[in-house]
Amino acid sequence: MKITSAAILSLVLPLALAAQQPQGDPANPLTTVFRRNITNAERNIAQAFDSIPESKFSYKPTPAQLTIGFIAQHVAADNYFFCNNFGAMKANLTAEDTATKEDEKAKWPKAKLVSKLKDSFAFCQNALGQLNDAALSENITLTFGNQSQQRPRVSMVLGHAIDLTDHYSQLANYMRLNGLVPPTALPRPQRGGN
Repeated sequence: MKITSAAILSLVLPLALAAQQPQGDPANPLTTVFRRNITNAERNIAQAFDSIPESKFSYKPTPAQLTIGFIAQHVAADNYFFCNNFGAMKANLTAEDTATKEDEKAKWPKAKLVSKLKDSFAFCQNALGQLNDAALSENITLTFGNQSQQRPRVSMVLGHAIDLTDHYSQLANYMRLNGLVPPTALPRPQRGGN
């Protein structure tokens, strides 16, 4: 319960702060904040995977955890799951993407995994372009096996933002365990002035 509350607070607090800022689309402040948070998370994940050597893509801290390569293919699959529910735009995936088992995809070369991941980010950016604040409250139908559920579209957008943040945190920990510095821990350029 505490983790869920913390996750919701981490997304709601920026919403409140962003509402005070003139940036973005003033007619769609919620969508603007989601877009900003998702874009930042995508950038951090892409930079993390770019900086992790290919030799580390089979690394996992314990036998029960995922490899770095598995995380890459998993994030790409999650991106399509969430972003396919942002509007009418749907991903057009190849048979290789849909028929290959997750464990096999996890062993693809780094260049292929990162390329597939970045393709999924590009799709999500286009899917985000369909959103506005009114669309967030629309009901969508999710089907799992033989069961369908109605949920507000915002649950998919929020779920996507949380999922990206969760996997970036996972990657950052894996990087630290391998002596690598996560993108968000790198020194930031100094601002001019006082």
